[in-house]
Amino acid sequence: MVNSLAKPALETAASKKAIKETILTPRFYTTDFDKTAQLDLSAQETELQAMLTEMRADYNRHHFVRDEEFNRLCKETNLTGDARQAFVDYLERSCVSEFSGFLLFKELSRKLKDRSPLLAEMFSLMARDEARHAGFLNKAMGDFGCTMDLGYLTKHRVYTFFPIEWVLYTVYLSEKIGYWRYIIIYRHLEKHPENQFYPLFRYFESWCQDENRHGDIFKALLRSQPSLWQTWQSRLWSRFFLLSVFATHTLTVHERTGFYDTLGIDATEFDAQVIRKTNETSARAFPSILNTDHPEFFERLHKCSDLNLKMSEINQSSQPKWLKVLRKLPLQMAIVGHLLRLYLIKPIDAEATRGMVR
Repeated sequence: MVNSLAKPALETAASKKAIKETILTPRFYTTDFDKTAQLDLSAQETELQAMLTEMRADYNRHHFVRDEEFNRLCKETNLTGDARQAFVDYLERSCVSEFSGFLLFKELSRKLKDRSPLLAEMFSLMARDEARHAGFLNKAMGDFGCTMDLGYLTKHRVYTFFPIEWVLYTVYLSEKIGYWRYIIIYRHLEKHPENQFYPLFRYFESWCQDENRHGDIFKALLRSQPSLWQTWQSRLWSRFFLLSVFATHTLTVHERTGFYDTLGIDATEFDAQVIRKTNETSARAFPSILNTDHPEFFERLHKCSDLNLKMSEINQSSQPKWLKVLRKLPLQMAIVGHLLRLYLIKPIDAEATRGMVR
């Protein structure tokens, strides 16, 4: 497990941080456990068994350890002002996202224990990984004077119901986009070590392999269900979830440009690279992917981001709540309009081009 600052020290020196709830805040999810238990996995059972063996090996079991060098480098971290707040916000959202995955996987494992042993063990092992990630991030927040009360979140946050089909689509994308985020930052800091202001980033290479493995598991689960990739409805859903995840990514990245500036990364270029790589990777699982090379694609996403930043300014104003709602309404409608136009761009047939994707 994670070796870090002693728990009593954390509780006295670090304040419990409340989540800033926005439409972009990671949610906690639940699903239809009975339907999940009835999934026919026979089409991908060989691949899933191989992945289960790999997960049991637990290659990262000694990875998330704060050694003496980590603690020494923590003391040398000198972030102040907006840069410090931007990094804390990044840690907060990442921690909540990882913890959300842990809760969903843990509950799936518990509910499926006597009904689908393969899935139960698989979800248990993924929950193990997500718990490590969330715990490590929460300890990192403690270095900056705050932590998340994860036990409180478990009991008091609202859980959103997603059908299991939606879970397979969205978790696959979440894990794969997480992989690309981590590995791109890691490779950038390899080339520019002067920007590595905190030792957490040294862990990203092995960390992102957990994300990649989880994504591959959900790819196999998705491909085990013909209705999720062989029908016209699945083509529509694929594009919908891709666009939803990419739009969320663009908005969140541009909300915290200060964090990426500190890393020496251009937020707009980073966002585009992550989206393109995730879209290409998704061609291995989804029947349709988005045309990110279309001239309107990133142009409209950036307009959505600009509108979202305007809404953030309204939220921070001292105006009455009713007036804020009224002022944000046309901005929200404009965002929906841009997303609808993006959804209607002719997609790429992933099944036809699958052999071209490495």
